[in-house]
Amino acid sequence: MNAAPKVLAVLDEILASVAPGERGALWHLAEEGRELDANVVHLPPDATVGEHQEDVLDVFLVALAGSGVLRTGGGALGLAPSTVLWLPRTSRRSLEAGPEGLTYLTVHRRRPGLTVTPAVRAGAHEGGEAPCMLDLVCPECGRLSADRAPKFCSACGEEFPER
Repeated sequence: MNAAPKVLAVLDEILASVAPGERGALWHLAEEGRELDANVVHLPPDATVGEHQEDVLDVFLVALAGSGVLRTGGGALGLAPSTVLWLPRTSRRSLEAGPEGLTYLTVHRRRPGLTVTPAVRAGAHEGGEAPCMLDLVCPECGRLSADRAPKFCSACGEEFPER
């Protein structure tokens, strides 16, 4: 792949376009062949993102506008424009927007494709039958193909392995 650098977004324009009460992704990286994911997310005043844990990916977070608090097992970290945080994988955290809301950018490695892992019950690993449609899952992006004998993924263009 020989991609050329290009402007994908202008943050000032994205921040100016936020509607009152709007919540969620304002922008996301969607370029073909990328190895990163990035999102600009807005939380309205006093909104929260409940406690969660990312087990696979480290996340880089930059506060762009507003204020908020990131709560972790180790305490609370204040967020204001230009605050940069590293959220290591396996860290538990929650997020609370301040009275003027919070807009932030997250960047992380692109999520791995769909994987099948054993179930865990009472500390024992149990197997199970493989999903009958596993050969229809793209090995690159994890999307399920509607084609019964796919050659290429319709989402990312990755070639399916020969059956």
